Amino acid sequence: MSFMKAGRLFQASLLLATALALSACGFHLRANAALPPQMQRVHLTVNGGGDFQRRLTRALETSGVTVEDDSGAGIAELRVPVAAFGTDTLSAGGYVRITEYAVRYQVQFDVTDAAGNTLVPHQRIDMSREYSYDASNTVGNASQVQEIQRSLNDDMVQAILFRLQAASKHGLVAPAAASSTH
Repeated sequence: MSFMKAGRLFQASLLLATALALSACGFHLRANAALPPQMQRVHLTVNGGGDFQRRLTRALETSGVTVEDDSGAGIAELRVPVAAFGTDTLSAGGYVRITEYAVRYQVQFDVTDAAGNTLVPHQRIDMSREYSYDASNTVGNASQVQEIQRSLNDDMVQAILFRLQAASKHGLVAPAAASSTH
């Protein structure tokens, strides 16, 4: 019986130590974004759709927004005309063999309310990740690029939510056409 109590005490103290360590290093769980009240119902248009659109839709819904299939009365518009990946060569090794790449991701968006008034002016966000290329492992390289793109999609969705939240906090005025690189 005392062995079980000691085990529970150890588990509780380990959990407490982990929580203290996480809070000491600055780790905080992400809260839902507080979006502008005019965005309670939103029609989302993403050029190309795909994984980015699914992730953005899920994040908006988690933040309390109803994402509508069609535009109409009482529905704000979140338009993403550009969501494009690109790849750049960073360095080449011997015999002109490429050894490093950068995956770049650019997204542009804007938001209008149900009456067509601008809530968030046209924004552009640029992000990139670098990786080493191994010519002998092309399968591994393809999966590495896919993982980088997945990570960039997640980061891009958070960046958009931060900009929407900033617009809500600052009287629906966001900086025009700002750019950030990660």
